[in-house]
Amino acid sequence: MTTTTSDSARSEAPTARSGGVRTRREDNRSNGQWALGQREPLNHNEEFKQVEDPLAVRTRIEEVYAREGFDAIPGDDLRGRFRWWGLYTQRRPGIDGGQTATLAPEELDDRYFMMRIRIDGGQVSTEQLRVIAGVSQEFGRNTADITDRQNIQLHWVDVADVPEIWRRLESVGLSTTEACGDVPRVILGSPVAGLAKDEVIDPTPAIEAIKREYIGNPEISNLPRKFKTAISWQWDCVPEINDVSFVGVEHPEHGPGFDLLVGGGLSTSAQFAVRLGAWVPLEEIPEVWLGVVKIFRDYGYRRLRNRARLKYLVADWGAEKVRQVLEDEYLHRKLVDGPAAIAPDDIVDHVGVHEQANGLRYVGFSPTVGRVSGDTLAAVADAVDVVGAGKVAFTPLQKLIVTDVAPDRVDDLVDRLGALGLQASPSTWRRNTMACTGIEFCKLAIVDTKQRATDLVAELEDRLADISTPHPVTINVNGCANSCARIQVADIGLKGQIVTDDDGERVPGYQVQLGGHMGNTPELGRKLRGHKVTAAGLGDYVVRVVSHYAESAEAGETFASWSARATDEVLA
Repeated sequence: MTTTTSDSARSEAPTARSGGVRTRREDNRSNGQWALGQREPLNHNEEFKQVEDPLAVRTRIEEVYAREGFDAIPGDDLRGRFRWWGLYTQRRPGIDGGQTATLAPEELDDRYFMMRIRIDGGQVSTEQLRVIAGVSQEFGRNTADITDRQNIQLHWVDVADVPEIWRRLESVGLSTTEACGDVPRVILGSPVAGLAKDEVIDPTPAIEAIKREYIGNPEISNLPRKFKTAISWQWDCVPEINDVSFVGVEHPEHGPGFDLLVGGGLSTSAQFAVRLGAWVPLEEIPEVWLGVVKIFRDYGYRRLRNRARLKYLVADWGAEKVRQVLEDEYLHRKLVDGPAAIAPDDIVDHVGVHEQANGLRYVGFSPTVGRVSGDTLAAVADAVDVVGAGKVAFTPLQKLIVTDVAPDRVDDLVDRLGALGLQASPSTWRRNTMACTGIEFCKLAIVDTKQRATDLVAELEDRLADISTPHPVTINVNGCANSCARIQVADIGLKGQIVTDDDGERVPGYQVQLGGHMGNTPELGRKLRGHKVTAAGLGDYVVRVVSHYAESAEAGETFASWSARATDEVLA
């Protein structure tokens, strides 16, 4: 029996907190909503997408640009359509952060590309991992980063090499299709799907169906902006901050299925996803997913790029209208009401040794802020094969997992990967610090992130070695305001800026946000009025605040709870 959404079900939905999305004022201007007949392109991105499907640029890359070189690429392809195939120009070396917002795109562009390899669900075989490693070593100057979207990101890619890179990736079932662009991006899935002891349903078939049927499909390759998805039985894919999420839950009448959340996202205006109060069985996930994507395609705001995310439409409509439109216009049937999926109290990062449902083990390892290399990935593949393990997986928290490890081979694996700098028992600082790409490669960044975060981890491991906190502290470091490293949902979120130091000099630094977290009571971190810290003074600041937390927090109290009641003087 199907019923309408209950008020009680909707009342449990996570909602935007202080500093989140603002609803729009009604006016007579077009917002570029296709469903309302507003088809005229209202900005240049919409213009070049209307000229042709951006996916069509692949032919030009293979037949023209790879042969004629970087200078043959026109701007709309270079900074626009290339994204549909996972390619962004990277930042030209030597440009400081103070120039990020002042230089024209062609002045910021290097002649090399960042490339994202799409890994839906996060799991790869050792054969696939060796191909990624080989591409990194041969074409990417040995660069490789594990991103918080379960992708592998390479740098220094020459357009002349792109066709050969695609050939190698696609020969083992990998691709860069729609890894970037105004499209459905990589689908987050539990890195231990099908293996975890507490998993009731493995959602991998739904992820594979969506990838097979809809990724690269012109029907949904022109969305207002990017669209992010998470599908997992467990709460290990940050469902609160995706455009659409399906999280495992037991229905009292229908059994195991998935709770449906929509409209999450961070960046410059953060919003937690809201529940639609619907229960979705595994076999219906692709259909419901497509319906939500099409709502975004048809009703999403295309006039202003900074408002062209689903979260703005959801904030304006509310959960009830979103569900009503989904049911009436796209599914043509009612969804089943269902209970809320319950978030865990702590982050699920899978680091350490864990028993699988089949009696084998999976082991989670922590690189420092996701930075690895082609050499490291190749050595991981070798180690996995030597110990007779299964696959390698990447997590949305920049971690690496090895699955199907025999209990008597765990120590051998831990030793082998430990020698590569991958730790199964990392310090709390190494385990709980994330960083985006930063000024090293990103054209939007203002400050360094990867190296500064790496140095910070080492400093905290030394200076706080004898300090015990009631609860682990998370630190997320971002190079600009776009929150690729999720600064609003960290205990200590650091947003890159140019700041003024004590000598009156303009130097790299960070705006501080404190007390953000996800889970069953999600909150956005709060800013201290006017408080910023220089990059050089970051270690002193974190040591000071964490020490205050260790000294004055109650037993078991989280940093978020403590910082909410602490005075600005203690937190500054």
